[in-house]
Amino acid sequence: MEVAVIGVFIPIVATIGAFIMVIYLRKYANEERMAMIEKGMDPNAIAPRRSNTSGPLRASLLMIGAGLGLLMGYWLDNAFYMEEVAYFSMLFIFGGLGLGGSYLIEENKQKKESRP
Repeated sequence: MEVAVIGVFIPIVATIGAFIMVIYLRKYANEERMAMIEKGMDPNAIAPRRSNTSGPLRASLLMIGAGLGLLMGYWLDNAFYMEEVAYFSMLFIFGGLGLGGSYLIEENKQKKESRP
């Protein structure tokens, strides 16, 4: 096989493998829950499913920060001819600010939930 053909097959096989892995994980989680129900146990009592919004919040603020960083890098490149330095520095600075903002939002949310 040529190297180009192998390079095309790697993402295809990785995507199919990830898809099959998710299907099997869901299948075995469902079988475990069914076995608990058959034994008279409450599946939610042992491992309650809580909705966790921190992942999407973190990802969305990171993407917003990265977008603003690229925009600011473009502006700096056009205004001061900084080339690649502007893009990378602003991308990391604004991405970090987005992650810091998500941390602060999550911390405030936890403080509000822990109050009596």
